[in-house]
Amino acid sequence: MDDLVAVGTQFMREVNAAAILRRLRTETSMSVSALAKAVGLSRQAVTRSLNALVEEGLVEFGSLDRDAGRAGRPAQLVRFRAEAGYVLGLSISPQDLRVAVSDLAGTVAATDVVQLGAGMDGAAAVEALLATAERTLASAGVTPGDVWFASVGTPGIVDPDAGVVKLIPSMPGLAGDILVRRLKDVLACPIYLDNDVKLATQGERWRRAERPEDSMVMVHWGERVGAGIVLNGELYRGASNDAGDVGFLDLFCDDGAPGPAAAPRHPHGLGPFEQRVGGEEIVRLAVAAAERDGDAAFRASIAAAGERGFDAVLDAFAAGAPPALEAIDVVARRFAKGVAVIRAILNPRLVVIGGPMARCGEPLLAAVRGRLAGEPLDQPGLEVSALQDDAVVHGALRHALDEIERTKFGPPRSGRQETS
Repeated sequence: MDDLVAVGTQFMREVNAAAILRRLRTETSMSVSALAKAVGLSRQAVTRSLNALVEEGLVEFGSLDRDAGRAGRPAQLVRFRAEAGYVLGLSISPQDLRVAVSDLAGTVAATDVVQLGAGMDGAAAVEALLATAERTLASAGVTPGDVWFASVGTPGIVDPDAGVVKLIPSMPGLAGDILVRRLKDVLACPIYLDNDVKLATQGERWRRAERPEDSMVMVHWGERVGAGIVLNGELYRGASNDAGDVGFLDLFCDDGAPGPAAAPRHPHGLGPFEQRVGGEEIVRLAVAAAERDGDAAFRASIAAAGERGFDAVLDAFAAGAPPALEAIDVVARRFAKGVAVIRAILNPRLVVIGGPMARCGEPLLAAVRGRLAGEPLDQPGLEVSALQDDAVVHGALRHALDEIERTKFGPPRSGRQETS
């Protein structure tokens, strides 16, 4: 067993303070005596650390706990000041911008969503994101200087260490470091950039804290398709940080189903799997079904929706429109092939469907389960995302809080370790 040995009084106090902060952050408030017992320190040591943390603004002594059923003097209560700082979560996609701000306990103070117009270039989208962030902070009564950490999610292949988007076919204007560079112009805190699906996976695990799966694949299913992979409780990134790019699976060479056979191999940067199950194909299938059925009203409604045709089909599915039901049934069969591949390779306990398709709910899950029923291997559980379109910003908040835990509230890195 490795024991951390304190070298010097200052290091010992830092270790004690880190343990106290970690414990206090899990409670609304605690008595000093209960806190000392919980962290295994003397009351005197805890009091010394608490006084230092009070000076830093991280801890606050509260009122005395006058429990009428307990003899002796009232207990002194203490609490972690979650409002001492804030974190910012941001998400940018071709469809919308999402921003959320939370305190250091993860309590969300304000959110905002802005729909993007069709064809907005990357630079304009970034400026809109900055404006949205400033507006969201102001609505929470938070200044940019109060933000301790910010995390932002974007589509595409991302290098988090460099803060660079390497490839983003859906929003090519965001390639490079424009996101991080512009955010640094308005925020003085550290800024982290990552793939949106990976952050969404972290958000989903966080907000389902009553049973966070340690073996899970979250599939973002919308215009594009990508997955976040959790193995042994950790997010798996792969050798080049793009593990889970299932949109580029090629499973339908000979499936016999009608499809865009004459289409270019990667239209708009779409991979083969995305071409067969993504939003563009869902709209095409629904319109084709309406044409066969002579449903002119349905076709007119999709045409009127323009760039929002995918959303219109999903709304029609919820309303039980036959062309939409037929289209979703076709892609459910195709999507099930992808789930079967994920099962064969990773054998996760759970597959979560996120993104716009999560709006289809249980009927979609039933359709996919029905297609998986004949598979020879036992299949994973299937659920839709509890957060749906908000999963990315919640994951961004979670990552920001984890970084603060690691850099500010974790045990100090100095000192030495001895093995006993």
